[in-house]
Amino acid sequence: MALIPDRIFRPRGWLLIAAGLLALLLAAVMGRRDLLVVAIFLIALPLLASAGLRFFAPGFTVSRRFFPAFVEAGTTAQVTLDVRGHTPGGARARITEDLPAHLVDVPRFDYPNPVAPRSLLSSYSYYLHPSRRGVFTIGPLTARFGDPFDVALLKRRLDDGDPLTVAPAAVVLPEISLTGGRGQDGSRMTRQQANPSDDDVMTREYRHGDPLRRVHWPATARQGKLMVRAEESVTTPESALVLDQRLWAYGGASKSMHASDALLSSPSFEWAVVAAVSIAAHLLDRGYTLRVLDDQGGPGFAASASAHEPDREDFAGQSGSLAVAQSLAAVELTARGPRARTAAKVASDHVRTESRSESRTESQVPLAELLVDKLVQTRRRGPLVAITGLLTMADAAVLAAATEAAEGAFALMVCTDTRDAAEPLAVLHRAGWQAVAVAPGTALLDAWSDLDAPIPIPSPTNGQLHPAHANAAHPNTARPNTAHPNTAHPNTAHAAATDGGQP
Repeated sequence: MALIPDRIFRPRGWLLIAAGLLALLLAAVMGRRDLLVVAIFLIALPLLASAGLRFFAPGFTVSRRFFPAFVEAGTTAQVTLDVRGHTPGGARARITEDLPAHLVDVPRFDYPNPVAPRSLLSSYSYYLHPSRRGVFTIGPLTARFGDPFDVALLKRRLDDGDPLTVAPAAVVLPEISLTGGRGQDGSRMTRQQANPSDDDVMTREYRHGDPLRRVHWPATARQGKLMVRAEESVTTPESALVLDQRLWAYGGASKSMHASDALLSSPSFEWAVVAAVSIAAHLLDRGYTLRVLDDQGGPGFAASASAHEPDREDFAGQSGSLAVAQSLAAVELTARGPRARTAAKVASDHVRTESRSESRTESQVPLAELLVDKLVQTRRRGPLVAITGLLTMADAAVLAAATEAAEGAFALMVCTDTRDAAEPLAVLHRAGWQAVAVAPGTALLDAWSDLDAPIPIPSPTNGQLHPAHANAAHPNTARPNTAHPNTAHPNTAHAAATDGGQP
């Protein structure tokens, strides 16, 4: 039966047509009128049943809901389907939900499945387990209708499907010196008044409800009215995140031509995306405002298909954390320049892009100086974090100029071979950056801890350590007590050893 075509007619319908043709042939050879009647009946039944299905096909309205509405990669999402028929007592059908290729369990249901007696609404639910980020089309919902004799078949698409946004899963990061000086909620007390006065910058007039312990008696005697100490203001902590999205910086990328929802990405860039969503959540949960920029100084999610506000740069609070995660769901590597766009087209055909050496010489686009200008003009009262691919010396020099744009500069350089990052790291370290190079297989928690480790800085002339850092690098000298031990991960490379590392 599996060899019989399952289109227009069910296998039973094809068999009836074949039997009818055979009976028609026998009726012509034997001259039997009764066989002619049987032949007409056998042939006409499937044809009339198929015509009836198409002429009397019922209408449907489909609604699809996802719970939770915000889904992270590696978690479970429930999908609820509500199928409402327009005709009471409509035909029975087998409905199937089309899913992306990596979600292999295709759900199938029998219609109708009324939620109440005589109800036209049928409800179904199933679970999804997305393993990677992206924007995926769930659906369309297709139905296979049959007739009461099970001889004809009608396939119909009931809807066009709905998009499901799967964000990268954030890793919970521990406290390190990156948020040093801030409270648990990210706030920091200052001596600056919220509303300074030229007459008395430390006191203000008493207001009903002020505690007596805040009364400033010398100022009261001097002013002739009850004065209290002014409150210390709480500054809003600020931070900035730079996400490098250049194709060549991550060693090329691949994209399947068979999957319309596939992203132009690579293992190195996927690591960078997870680091970005984790660090953003870490900062926003502690009360920081966050500015997200790309490698050219533009909005960090301008090219993301999942960003509701592609031109948005500043984020704050829980809603900002959700917006960042949602925007990172479909961010992908971007080809800069004509040669890079050609490489991206090759990658979209499921072919590995040019070799790293070739792509770096022909399609290399450096970090834009506009990035540094924007960071310096809007100096942050908090840390600057850069997540990049493999940097060139020119890129490192551009980032080095941004050290003064924040209260602390931290960089994670993702590259396949961390030894290639020694010279750019040395440039960043001399400029005051806390920077490490990591391989795609490095655990994010290990790389995060390495950002807090003291790093010896090589001399720009002879590769020897600066005197100020000699004690930190000397094996017989105790290292400063930090929040995390200075244990280097096997896949994490710091600036340079004492026998090399000059730029």
